[in-house]
Amino acid sequence: MSTTQQYALDAHRARRHGEPTPPAPGTHDWRVTRALRDHHRFRAVLAGRPAHGRVRRALSRLPRPRPRPTR
Repeated sequence: MSTTQQYALDAHRARRHGEPTPPAPGTHDWRVTRALRDHHRFRAVLAGRPAHGRVRRALSRLPRPRPRPTR
């Protein structure tokens, strides 16, 4: 059963029982993503690490490929 079918079934059941319908799938995805990012930043600050720019700093330490010599 797909998520859309499950949502339709849940909405139908909620209407039959007089309850509010559940939120549609994907409604709060960005909100959850932001909350997770904020949580990781908060944990980083508590641990004494920088709260942002860690990925870019880690990528800057990787060796860069050399350009190929032209003939």
